[in-house]
This record gives sequence, C-alpha cells and structure tokens, in this order.
Amino acid sequence: MSFDPTRPPLVFGEVLFDRFPDGRQVLGGAPFNVAWHLQAFGAAPRFISAIGNDPLGEQIAAAMDDWGMDRSGLQRDPAHPTGTVEVSLEGGEPSYEIVADRAYDNIDADGLPMLPAGALLYHGSLALRAEPSRAALNRLCERQHTAIFLDVNLRDPWWDEPQLKRLLERATWVKLNADELQLLAPSTRGSADMSVEDQARALQQHYGLDIVYATLGAHGALALDAAGVVHAVAPSGRVDVVDAVGAGDGFASVLILGLLHGWPLPRTLERAQTFASAIVGRRGATVHDPAFYDGFRADWGP
Repeated sequence: MSFDPTRPPLVFGEVLFDRFPDGRQVLGGAPFNVAWHLQAFGAAPRFISAIGNDPLGEQIAAAMDDWGMDRSGLQRDPAHPTGTVEVSLEGGEPSYEIVADRAYDNIDADGLPMLPAGALLYHGSLALRAEPSRAALNRLCERQHTAIFLDVNLRDPWWDEPQLKRLLERATWVKLNADELQLLAPSTRGSADMSVEDQARALQQHYGLDIVYATLGAHGALALDAAGVVHAVAPSGRVDVVDAVGAGDGFASVLILGLLHGWPLPRTLERAQTFASAIVGRRGATVHDPAFYDGFRADWGP
C-alpha cells in the first residue's frame, strides 16, 4: 500500500518508565523512542499514546514539550496510571515486569486526533495486549488507509500468535530480531535448519510484505526487498557498548527515515546500523542532546 512521504509519520504505542530498585526512572517504550529520534531528525512525527493524570505523566508531557514534539495525539487517562516496567535484580541479573493495565493499554479510539490520510504508520505489538488500544489502532488504520511499519516486540506473556498473524497480514514492512523471525516465519516452526535469509523469504512470501528487516545483534542486520534480494550490513569496526537498550528503536527510526526520503535500501541499512552503533555507546534509549544528531543530519542530508 502506498503512503504520502510529505505527511508527518504516525507513531502509535507505549510510553513508559523503567523503574529500578535504586529509585532511578528511565523514560522509554519502543514507539516513544522511535518518535523521539524521528523528531530529532526533523520528521515531526505524531505520537499517539496515553498517559495517566500522575507525576510520571507530567514528566512525559514536559519531555515532549522540551523536545518540540507534537502532543495532539497524547491522551490523558484519569482512570489508569502511566506505564511502568519494574526492574528487579536477582543475583546481579535484571528481570522485568511490564506492569499491566496502564494508560497506554487504554488508548481511546474516540479520542484519536483527526489526521490527514496517507501518512506512514509505525506501531509495535506490546501496546496491543489490551482490547482498548487494539480498537484504537484498528480505528486509526481504517481512517488512514496507509502503509504500516510493524516493529515486532514479543514480550512474554503479552502476545499471542493469532494476533501477530493479523498484524503481519496488514503490514507493509516488518522489523524483527532473529529469534522472532525464526518463531514467526511459517515454514520454520520447530526447525532451526533454515538460514535467516530463507526465514525472511518465507515470512515475506506468506504475508505479502514489501520488506522484511531482521536485526542480528552483533552481526548487524539484513533486509529482504520486494524483488527478493537480500541486503546485509555489519558494524564497522569495534563498537563500545555502554547500554544496548533502545538500539533496535534507533535502528527502526532510521529505516523509517529511509522510507520517507526514498533512500536506496543498502544506504538505509548502513545509516541505520551506524546510528544504532552510536546509540549503544550512550546511556539510555533516548539522547537528550540535540547536538548528538547534528552530524548524522549533516552527513545524510534530506
């Protein structure tokens, strides 16, 4: 399905805080991180989510204002608190509880802003664990009649296979990691014998996807285009990892830039890999210094 690249992209899904045992709170959520980077790159996204009438919600609204983000799609939910992930440490290893029934689970379909049709729409899968937000996304898709970038985020127990299949059937482009690809590619269930490329091809053919993007951790990433050609990219040189959280979100934001600006796919992959490598060298999934983005914008142009 086509889209209008002159329209600001739409980003739908969760915004939340990771809360650590020492009291530290880190703002994030994959869609929010993607919207944050797109804003820094000048794409002016419309972020659609919900926050509670609470101090955490106030912090999110203030951060968006400070970053110059459009808040017309950010709903206030008086009945549900702002999203949180409770991080605990057991034997030095972190574990995560993605707390249920938060504001972003209850995005109101009737409260969606009126938007011009045709904008590229990005969403993940976590925020669709609850019926209200699923209904809101469905309403948005019906209104927009647009191309959809699906960023798969399988977080147990907050997903089910039938729902993922419906999302894949509606998607134009899909990004997922190697484990998710092996799990979802139709002909690879129960088998690890197929290559990543063959798994991507099986997924693409089954769901009629334009592009399948697969992130491969330290090995980089690959993309299978509409003609069935595989493009691959790997990190250039040694990457000093400070914090890997949010690397995939940074990668996705540049993939979207490539679609908006019509960059060739190999160039898009190289730029996405370069940006993700820079993100892992910083603490946290978002960077609050606009100067961090200046070099990328200068090198990449429109």
